[in-house]
Amino acid sequence: MRILIYSYNYHPEPIGIAPLMTELAEGLVKRGHEVRVITAMPNYPERKIYPAYRGKWFATEEKNGVTIQRCYVWIRPNPGLSTRLLLEGSFVGLSLIKALQGWRPDVILNTSPSLPVAVPVALLKLIYRCPTVLNLQDILPEAAVQTGLISNPLAIRAFEILEKFAYRSATQISVIAEGFRQNLLGKGVRDSKMKIISNWVDVNFIRPMPKYENAFRQANGLENKFVVLYSGNIARTQGIQTVIRAAARLQHIEDLVFVIVGEESQLSDLDELRQELGVQNVLLRPFAPRAELPEMLAAADVGLIMQKRNVVGFNMPSKTQVLLASGRPILAAVPDHGTAAQAIRASGGGLVVEPENPSKLAKAIQHLYENPEVAEKLGRQGRHHALSEYSFEQALNRYETLFKQLVEGKRSQTPYGKMTPQMASAEAVSSNQLPPRV
Repeated sequence: MRILIYSYNYHPEPIGIAPLMTELAEGLVKRGHEVRVITAMPNYPERKIYPAYRGKWFATEEKNGVTIQRCYVWIRPNPGLSTRLLLEGSFVGLSLIKALQGWRPDVILNTSPSLPVAVPVALLKLIYRCPTVLNLQDILPEAAVQTGLISNPLAIRAFEILEKFAYRSATQISVIAEGFRQNLLGKGVRDSKMKIISNWVDVNFIRPMPKYENAFRQANGLENKFVVLYSGNIARTQGIQTVIRAAARLQHIEDLVFVIVGEESQLSDLDELRQELGVQNVLLRPFAPRAELPEMLAAADVGLIMQKRNVVGFNMPSKTQVLLASGRPILAAVPDHGTAAQAIRASGGGLVVEPENPSKLAKAIQHLYENPEVAEKLGRQGRHHALSEYSFEQALNRYETLFKQLVEGKRSQTPYGKMTPQMASAEAVSSNQLPPRV
């Protein structure tokens, strides 16, 4: 098949949806499909276009068989409503230009939370006469409203309209957890239109590795330390300040160290709080290349997942599967009845504590520090669950099956599986190449 992936984030961005979409695209290529990706100039998590991509409107490159078509986006480090509209608008308009420059796809995968992108994807669906899959990684506008990202009533209403349009215009919707499905059912989306395909982890890349004789520990002076690790985005939804306050309560344990790895500019506020509280057992480190991620995760005795209490219940941090695969126990300070808490409990790979409660977080950390056999058991169970439920091959099989079903269903609607004149015309206008293959 010819598969077009519409994803704002992609390689070389190191965290979030970018590694997932990169792995999916390259995995599909390895199975013999043609894949091109429409994406923005890389900018996450710094929210600044990477130096090598600055000063360009468009760029096309190829990596591991995937054609990557990039466009400029208006991005600022701390976008408000107006700058966010400029960001979304620039990607919507310029990405459509790139999407029309290439072969006609058999199917389009659009990964959200960028709701405005549903507009160009719907237009491409008409032009190319192909099915589309909306992959929901988050649900807007609820998540944005709950975290205070959007408060303007007109903006909220506009996003609600976009949300309905996105669900209606997609041929199929893939959701990453049961909580998402329940949310959409409550909004009138047909159950038959949805498929649950969990996010995944490359269990061969992220795997249990030696905790000691570990390069990350050696480089950061962590030999013979009990390491509590948080690695990832530091933004509105995480509440990482709770980690600093929990660390302050555990300074009496001399060999216990908290390590927070994040984007360098985001670490400065945490450092101010650390100094204000006189906390000496917290180490702040910037992101390292993704190739070093397995070693960094292996250096931990405990991995943290953090959310604020006002985070909507269906939010599912992408780091969940990664931490499970690393074979280290998880402490999740997340809403008790949310999707993340359900996933952690189902895995048997970690403990759930009340979010934004430093005392309870500190107590749970001390429990694992004093009971290494409990921590080891949680780590083993989490790794086993990752292998059985979150392997990349499983997710790749499900996406490939879904795409084939949609493409074959579309073909069966045309006589003898041939292209209609309109489809042939769209193909000729787009790329003047051969009809799509399955």
